Amino acid sequence: MRDLTTWFKAKIRQKQIREERIYSYHSSTEGDKHIHSEVEINKQEIRSIFGNTADLHTIGIRVQGREGMLSYLSSTIDLQMVNQIFMEPLSDLDGTESEIDNDEELERYMQTSFSGKKYVMASTLNQLTWLILSGYVVVCLDGMTRAVALYCPQKSQRAIEEPTTQTVIKGPKEGFTESAEQSITLIRKRIKNPKLRFEPFQLGTETHTSIYLAYIEGIINPAILQEVRKRIQSIHTNAVFDSGMIEEFITDKTMTPFPLVFNTERPDTTAANLISGKAMIIVDGSPFVLSMPATLNDFFQISEDYYQPFMMATFIRFIRYIAFLIALIMPAAYVAIITYHHELLPTPLMISIMAQRESIPFPAVVEVLIMEFTFEILREAGIRMPRAVGMTVSVVGGLVIGQAAVEAGIISSIMVIIVALTAIASFVSPVYSFSMAARLLRFGLVILAASLGLYGVMLGLFFMVGHLNSLRSFGIPYLSPMAPFILEDQKDVILRLPVFTMKKRPTSNQPADVIKQPNAHSPTPPQKEGT
Repeated sequence: MRDLTTWFKAKIRQKQIREERIYSYHSSTEGDKHIHSEVEINKQEIRSIFGNTADLHTIGIRVQGREGMLSYLSSTIDLQMVNQIFMEPLSDLDGTESEIDNDEELERYMQTSFSGKKYVMASTLNQLTWLILSGYVVVCLDGMTRAVALYCPQKSQRAIEEPTTQTVIKGPKEGFTESAEQSITLIRKRIKNPKLRFEPFQLGTETHTSIYLAYIEGIINPAILQEVRKRIQSIHTNAVFDSGMIEEFITDKTMTPFPLVFNTERPDTTAANLISGKAMIIVDGSPFVLSMPATLNDFFQISEDYYQPFMMATFIRFIRYIAFLIALIMPAAYVAIITYHHELLPTPLMISIMAQRESIPFPAVVEVLIMEFTFEILREAGIRMPRAVGMTVSVVGGLVIGQAAVEAGIISSIMVIIVALTAIASFVSPVYSFSMAARLLRFGLVILAASLGLYGVMLGLFFMVGHLNSLRSFGIPYLSPMAPFILEDQKDVILRLPVFTMKKRPTSNQPADVIKQPNAHSPTPPQKEGT
């Protein structure tokens, strides 16, 4: 009985000594605390940092006779991977004579026991905290002032699938996922160049989101690269969840509906932009990669233009420009002609339209606004609802509401045709963010058309072109190579000439290395002997 009492007293005394050491450690250290040589103190510190979270685990271990512990978050690591490459090697060495007497020997031990595995040596509690949050398993040993963190991330991530917003008929079907490492792998797969760089950044005081700045050294303009790097470093926010949040921070401070940063979820498009001298931003957790600088011409091009004959690519690209103008102008032109300029229509067509509008109680501008707002609501409903019923709601809703509105005498049949053509034309845009600009400007042009007729439409277009001419994306004119006009770059703007004629990179990007393929030429058919 006396021996048991003595044992309990010794245990209580040891606990008091540990608590005193913890208190003295807290009071003497300012700022970022260093890892303590006693495992129990480090355990208390980690517990105090993470609180009572259910996914934090601290396990006692012995490594070559030394007491130690494992710390990790079960929600961020692969437990099977930990057991295979970490726990089993440690258990084999349990109880053996210690050969680790200092931090240098500890690092040497990690190099020999876990060669080929990704590990980090940490010396402060802040480093330990960040490593645990990033999918590392941390090992602390008694008598050591440095800890070892082995990378064991979870492998649960979305498989590589076909892009949903930028589909192509002919071309690669791979798209980026939310994993930044997987996105980097897809880019490396296409660009096997040792000068391809991925600079890491951490943004968000709460989320600590990993950001990667990608570029090819020797091709990108150093001034543009420095500007992109400076804008990323100047971001101060508490959370980053998607690349769209980064886009707002780095875009030039201009009130404009037009996107000044290009975004894509296609690895082949990203690789082409890198080779042309642009910088890319990859955000961990987002499948969309940002490309800069961006020009207006970028939003009318897709990767499929270069995977099919140049004549067909030129024809389809020309259709995109026409579709943008239709989506922008058609409702405003209808309002202006019906309200002010009847003489522009053939007499039979004008009589037909007026006969349809005879029982309509609203003027043309109200009719257009009602239909446009109704279609925008249907569009959003089709996007936000489950996929199984979303398409049905948008199609059936448009047909039923349109037909019922015509029969009820609220709108005319020609109005349904105008709105349908406008909607279809807006879907032609390869980039969703750019089509939204046409959707917004369309309402402004309708108001101008109702006020001033076609003169108002022309005035609105005049101001829009002037606004576009004033925009800059990281110092590059938004309308280049059209304004300023660059003759060499016209091979790949509205027209898409054969690939072998494009011997230089787009000079509108101001690349450091302009020459792309100096020896490219069109092959000539073989000549018969004697001719």
